[in-house]
Amino acid sequence: MSNDHDQKYIIGIDLGTTNSVVAYTEAEINETERHEIHIFKIPQLVGAGSIGEQEFLPSFLFLPGLHDITKGELAVPWDEEISLAVGKYARDRGAEVPQYLISSTKSWLCHTGVDRNKPVLPWEGKEEQPRLSPVEAQAAILKHIKEAWNYVMAQENDSLRMEYQEIFLTVPASFDVVARNLTVEAAERAGLSQITLLEEPQAAFYAWIDASGNDWRENVKVGDIILVVDIGGGTSDFSLIRVSEEEGKMVIERIAVGEHLLVGGDNMDLTLAYVVAGRMASQGRKLSSYQMRGLCHGCRTAKEHMLDKGGFSHPVTILGRGSSLIGGTIKTELTHKDIENTLINGFFPVCDSSDRPIKQRRTGMQELGLSYTSDPALTHHLAQFLSQQEPTGAETENNIVCPTAVLFNGGVMKARSLRNRVLDVLSSWTGKEGKQPVREIKKNDFDFAVARGAVYYGLARRGKGIRIRSGLARTYYIGVEAAIPSVPGVPTPIKALCVAPFGMEEGTEAALPEKEFGLVVGEPVKFDFFCSNTRHHDIIGTVVDDWEGEIEEVTTLETSLEGEAGTIIPVTLEVKITEVGALEIWCVSREDGQRFKLEFNVREREAI
Repeated sequence: MSNDHDQKYIIGIDLGTTNSVVAYTEAEINETERHEIHIFKIPQLVGAGSIGEQEFLPSFLFLPGLHDITKGELAVPWDEEISLAVGKYARDRGAEVPQYLISSTKSWLCHTGVDRNKPVLPWEGKEEQPRLSPVEAQAAILKHIKEAWNYVMAQENDSLRMEYQEIFLTVPASFDVVARNLTVEAAERAGLSQITLLEEPQAAFYAWIDASGNDWRENVKVGDIILVVDIGGGTSDFSLIRVSEEEGKMVIERIAVGEHLLVGGDNMDLTLAYVVAGRMASQGRKLSSYQMRGLCHGCRTAKEHMLDKGGFSHPVTILGRGSSLIGGTIKTELTHKDIENTLINGFFPVCDSSDRPIKQRRTGMQELGLSYTSDPALTHHLAQFLSQQEPTGAETENNIVCPTAVLFNGGVMKARSLRNRVLDVLSSWTGKEGKQPVREIKKNDFDFAVARGAVYYGLARRGKGIRIRSGLARTYYIGVEAAIPSVPGVPTPIKALCVAPFGMEEGTEAALPEKEFGLVVGEPVKFDFFCSNTRHHDIIGTVVDDWEGEIEEVTTLETSLEGEAGTIIPVTLEVKITEVGALEIWCVSREDGQRFKLEFNVREREAI
């Protein structure tokens, strides 16, 4: 592995739910030069046996059986024997035969209801066909990115291979520590062992700073609370960034991160598909579930085209599926009015600051699959997020922190009507006449900002840019069994011990040398891990007895630590946030200094 001085490039990878983007710049530039961030055009299959370069790599995998493809159909220049496709052809071909399509890989990576290391994708594929685990699928996308880079950039110079560069990989701010660790694992499987994680909303803000040049300070002021609204293909992220002043210098700090919301472009595409299907049903044309999948992909293409290039309508083609349903191909269209009315009123409805996400009564029997957010109204979730934050001087009469400015990100937010709706709703929550409305921080890049911002962050780490203070987005706890007498029929209470406080920064360590715990070794045991989005003032060592409501379960680790069966070893705890943003917990024996590392992703809760 090359050292820092040998790294030619800083690379930012936006590993998106719908599309992935790669940006890069030269790591070493003269102080007088302005860096230039480039978008890497990724070679990929654009048709059967046809390679093209595109700025986006659609985050889709086409995974057919050996007998379902012709020889060379999936070949890429660096691997003629490959058995799967990644990118545009995978997305387009998979829309025709969805049982072979893997999509929303990033959403599966944070789904606690499945074992994310078990081959379960494609979710609705045939039993006998090839499958991948969510981690393997994410690794396949990253491997394609790595091999494509090496094919273009490093054919004549091995030192320019991607794995030797400085890489920053973005994840949703709402990803918990398990999903972050699994992302690191996926990168390692792809051969990218030296990566650093960065939250996507922060990356979008970094991109805005970079695009603004020296003028960025003219567009924000001390006291600003900036809301970053990042609507991706599968997730929606809210973050708050505070602008303050220390010793005469402007300081930027990420002060809050919202809950993980599995609602985004995927939900919008499906909603638009139902609009089109309903219109067709009124004309006597009922679509099968197979055709609905294809229609959903068609609506996504139409939505992206109109949001990007405008237009009053865009054609949508639906393949026929047997003479008993519809004989041939059906052509319809999606209008701009369909998009604006459906997305504005369905996903960004006008609401009060006191409104909260609607919790629907759950059906007792459910299909296993992605756990989409039950209420898609993002303004409801935004009201809840802002109400959970502590007053900062910008609170309204309704005791809800209201931002002074908003930075939007994500392809969906290209639509001015959607941005205006969010701004209008936020301004209505201020509750004070004459108060300045919430303003938009103007930007032109909604598609490439995250990848570009990741590169800028790499420069900032080298002292060539402005850094946002951040650290852990949540407070993390480990379950400790209370030392009280057993009561028949009543489980022993579990206390939540804070092991990593909110804001703990990457590359830092902490310890609890004064607190001693008993670690059971030599037999199967479980460790419960918890987190909180709202308890920002707990410090390491804080014990919470009654934690229900403010603290939620993250995962349960079931393992057997090496040692004599039934032995309880007195240990102290040491915690480390690695440079890549992963959380490590070590139990250190008081007797001989033996160290036991607790891994987060050995076995998931409710794994199937």
